[in-house]
Amino acid sequence: MDVFEAIETRKSIRAFTDQPVEKETVEKLLEVCQRAPSGTNTQPWHVYVCAGAVRQAITDDVLALAAAGNAGKYEDYNYYPPVWNDDHRDRRRGVGWGLYGLLGIKKGDREGSARQGARNFKFFDAPVGLFITVDSYLALGNWADAGMYAQTMMLAARGFGLHTCPQAAWIQFQEPVYRHLGIPEDQSLVTGMCLGYADETAIENTLVSDREDMADIAHFRGFD
Repeated sequence: MDVFEAIETRKSIRAFTDQPVEKETVEKLLEVCQRAPSGTNTQPWHVYVCAGAVRQAITDDVLALAAAGNAGKYEDYNYYPPVWNDDHRDRRRGVGWGLYGLLGIKKGDREGSARQGARNFKFFDAPVGLFITVDSYLALGNWADAGMYAQTMMLAARGFGLHTCPQAAWIQFQEPVYRHLGIPEDQSLVTGMCLGYADETAIENTLVSDREDMADIAHFRGFD
């Protein structure tokens, strides 16, 4: 698979098969990811990988917190803004309603919405979960580095025949993640990630989110 095919076929998978991903495969993937770029080669990322009983323990504890209504807020973590502008809000709603439409979740169906949201914390049934962190003293540029690392991971996974789903949802429930994975308190969680083989029969995996036209976001200067 060449890089263009990897980019074109990468998408957020929300239903995985139970086919296992061997530790050796994950190690090879992460070796490739070490070639990700970073400002002045700081390589500020850490990655924590879970499977099996540890993965299940995280799922169980987070679902218990969610059922009790003990979710944190993205705004408290300065992860997302408290108010979105119109363009960003509309894109978020578009992909959300696109997914819900495929799943038959109607507007106002809070139970259905909550049920689908909880699938995040089951890693969408993927056998492997990953969590990317940076040292907490670092700044915006280093978070951008971690984002480039995550993108490298998602594209490299395609080369192994694997799919991924980046997950901001874990930001709301960090305590069990830190506890079960032994993440030091002086590291900040950037994102979670599912890793596995896509369930090609799942209707939610037919979703392909829209992209803006290149001409609307690219600004050229000085070209003939």
